[in-house]
Amino acid sequence: MKEKINSFRKLFLVILVTLFSSGIFAQSQPYVILISFDAFRWDYSNRNITPNIESFAENGVNAQSLKPVFPSKTFPNHISIITGMYPEHHGIIFNDFYNTFTGSHYKLSDSVEVRDSRWYKGEAFWETAKHQGIITASYFWPGSDINMEYRRPNYYYHYSHDTPYKQRINGVIDWLKLPYNKRPHFITLYFELTDDIGHRYGPNSPQIDTAIASLDSTFGSLLNSLRNIQMIDSVNIILVSDHGMTDVSGDRIINIEEMLKGYDVKYSNYGPVMMIQPEEDDIEKVYSLLKNNENHYKVYKKDGIPSYYHFSENPFIYKILVVADLGWSAILNRDLKWYKQGSTGGNHGYDNNTLDMHGTFIASGPLFKEHYKTGMINCLDIYPLLCKIFNVYPNANIDGRLDRIKFILKEN
Repeated sequence: MKEKINSFRKLFLVILVTLFSSGIFAQSQPYVILISFDAFRWDYSNRNITPNIESFAENGVNAQSLKPVFPSKTFPNHISIITGMYPEHHGIIFNDFYNTFTGSHYKLSDSVEVRDSRWYKGEAFWETAKHQGIITASYFWPGSDINMEYRRPNYYYHYSHDTPYKQRINGVIDWLKLPYNKRPHFITLYFELTDDIGHRYGPNSPQIDTAIASLDSTFGSLLNSLRNIQMIDSVNIILVSDHGMTDVSGDRIINIEEMLKGYDVKYSNYGPVMMIQPEEDDIEKVYSLLKNNENHYKVYKKDGIPSYYHFSENPFIYKILVVADLGWSAILNRDLKWYKQGSTGGNHGYDNNTLDMHGTFIASGPLFKEHYKTGMINCLDIYPLLCKIFNVYPNANIDGRLDRIKFILKEN
């Protein structure tokens, strides 16, 4: 009897090795493509110019909106989506900010700093998945090309704004055509068009409608490409946007530098949100001056920032924070001429509770409910959702919650 059991065990091990080497287990893993349409506001797909997205939403899960984190900026939110953490915890608090101890400057135009892994305190989902045996890929996503190999996806590209959208789609399809044992099962894909055009012309312009229609066509091209390789029924697609957009103009500006004339202060960021670092002895004076003149903005000391912003537990946040009202802009003297030239298009970064700052969440595929409409989804909850889909252990330090989002999955 003992010899028979040992023989069975040997046979079982041979079968396991055969299954792994042939890629059968790779086939059992789900496929997920996480797509970001930068600044694709929650209502852009309601303008009757997006037939591909509307059909996709009708067949899957269509949320009323995707709530961003504060500040509703591009890098903070993309990193929050992929880590499940607030910016105060994952470290990327703005698109542009300083290390207050070393003076080093994180800004999108500096590829060296943007790829420096020391800025990134959160664990991206591709890290979580990669450590647990899932092959991952990224055709652009903030943080996907940082300078530590083990923290990057298995396949990735350095971001290039000028990369044609068709090339990005072809790159994803090429990955999905790889042999099973090399094929990624989690892929990110990024398109920036509606952010570019929204900033330039505003969210209610004819130009943004053209951009929205163009992205819908791009999305349709991706779906057709998946059909051509016979994977349209196998892939789960999650379409999101990092934030929304609102109209701004030169008639709605607050010159903070003019108000603080005579004080020695450092400024970081402008427009929807501004951080201010006075000399230690001047913190109360500067705060009181801004508070007494509070009009079309709110001012907070760091220890008094409302808890719902989740924006105080990071050493790089300055002592004073100014949050402009929706559509208003906190500026410095250097910005005055540009704003006064007239209409300045659109912007984002405002209070993440305002609907104009909300983005899009649509998901469809074999794992998602069909013909299902729901309310607001929190962007922090996408990371734990991905962990659930792939059955991997999440990072212990996340702020997102699976219980707020798992209902969009099929029960079985």
